[in-house]
Amino acid sequence: MIDVEFQNACSGAQQLPSEADIAGWTRAAVSGLSDAELVVRVVDEAESAELNGMFRNKPVPTNVLSFPFEAPPGIDSVILGDVAICAAVVEREAREQRKTLAAHWAHMVVHGVLHLQGYDHIEPADADRMESAEIQIMHTLGFANPYEEVL
Repeated sequence: MIDVEFQNACSGAQQLPSEADIAGWTRAAVSGLSDAELVVRVVDEAESAELNGMFRNKPVPTNVLSFPFEAPPGIDSVILGDVAICAAVVEREAREQRKTLAAHWAHMVVHGVLHLQGYDHIEPADADRMESAEIQIMHTLGFANPYEEVL
């Protein structure tokens, strides 16, 4: 079973996706797992900047942050970790990139959840692997390639 805890810590967001949408996008991104637990937390710009500064030494808001859970040695766990998504940044990026808000939200959820599973995009080969997974998952969800520019 995939257990998704949704936390809305962003009182100013007006166009949030439903909990059901977030859970569906999350489940699509962990389709290879039979059991998993994770948190998807929607944050405001202040909390995003605080988290980004604390954990990445970049004290500015960002679209999505992932915090994989690391179980102590010898302990098996289905906990994947936490994903923090900044609603204001996602809304701004969707406008700037001319994407639907739903498509960009889905992409940020998928992107963050893949990070919890060890995907990364620091090295070019890893970025290609992660982007391919994202594109495939987004197509499964009925969305276009999130890396194609919309004109």
